[in-house]
Amino acid sequence: MTSFPDIVCLGEPLIEFNRPKEGDGRTWLQGFGGDSQNVAIAAARQGASTGYLTSVGQDWMGDAFLDLWKNEGVDASRVTRHQTAPTGVSFVTHSAAGHKFDYLRKNSAASLMTPDTLAVDYIAGAKVFHLSAIGQAISDTARKTCDAAVDVARKAGVKVSYDTNLRLRLWDLDVARAVIDATIARCDIALPSLDDSRQLTGLEEPEAIVAHYLGLGAPLVALKMGSEGSLIATRDRQTRIAPHQVEAVDATGAGDTFDGAFLTRLLAGDDPETAARYANAAAALSTTGYGAVTPMPRAADVLTVLKRAA
Repeated sequence: MTSFPDIVCLGEPLIEFNRPKEGDGRTWLQGFGGDSQNVAIAAARQGASTGYLTSVGQDWMGDAFLDLWKNEGVDASRVTRHQTAPTGVSFVTHSAAGHKFDYLRKNSAASLMTPDTLAVDYIAGAKVFHLSAIGQAISDTARKTCDAAVDVARKAGVKVSYDTNLRLRLWDLDVARAVIDATIARCDIALPSLDDSRQLTGLEEPEAIVAHYLGLGAPLVALKMGSEGSLIATRDRQTRIAPHQVEAVDATGAGDTFDGAFLTRLLAGDDPETAARYANAAAALSTTGYGAVTPMPRAADVLTVLKRAA
C-alpha cells in the first residue's frame, strides 16, 4: 500500500536573497523562501510528515531546493522540473517600516503549473492539503491548478488549509478579495494575517475579521497578529492567544512557521488553542534570525520555550 505524507503543500518556492539591516553586515544572505514551501519545512521540523507539489527550473536553484527538501525530510517525489522556465527569486530588504519583498518570478516554472499536472493521488492520500493566495495569484494557470487541487482534496475528504497571504503586486485587490473569499468558503482551516485581512475585508477589529471568515464558511480560523499573538475562532468561541516575547530581527517566514507548527499540532491531537500556543512560540523563534527557513525552530526548541513560559 502506498504511503503519502500527512501534510501536502502546493505553491511556488523562491530562492531568497536577504539583506540584513544596516549595521549587520549589509551583505546578501542566500536562503530559501516561498510561503507554501516554508510551511512544509516548518511542519517537518516539528515532526510532521510533509510533501511538496511544485515545479522548479533546470537550474542551480532547482537543484538547491531538491537538496534542501531531501535534507529537511520534505518529500519532493512529485516535484517536476520545467525544461526552460527558471526557478523564482525573492529579495528581502529591511527598514524601520519592516521587511520588504521584491521578486524575479514572472514565467517561473511554478507559475506555469497546470491542472493536468496535478498529482491527484498524492493530494487525496494526505490528511491536510495546504495552499495560499500567493499560489493562486502568480498566474491564471496556477490559480486553476490551486482550485483543482482544492476540488481533489474536498472530494477525498482531506482537510484544506488556506493562508490568505496578500501580494498586491500580483493581482488587483478586488480580484484578490473575490478569489480569497471563495477559497475561504471551501477550506477547513483558515490562516489569515491581521494586516492582510484589514485590506481584504475593510474591517479593523480582529474579532470582526474572524467573524467574517467564519461567516464565509471556514469552521476554524487562526488569525495571526504578529507581536499581538493570535486569535483562534470557531463558531462556538473566540480565544486570544498571547504572544511570546523575543528579540526579533526579521519576520520573514514567521506566519508560515505558525502555519506549519499549527497544522502539525492539530494533527497530533491538540485542540486549536493549545496548537496556537505552540505555533506562537515557533513563529516567535523564527524571527530571531534572518531568512525564512534558516531560523525556523525545531520541536525541541519550541518545547523548551513553552516549558520556560509555563
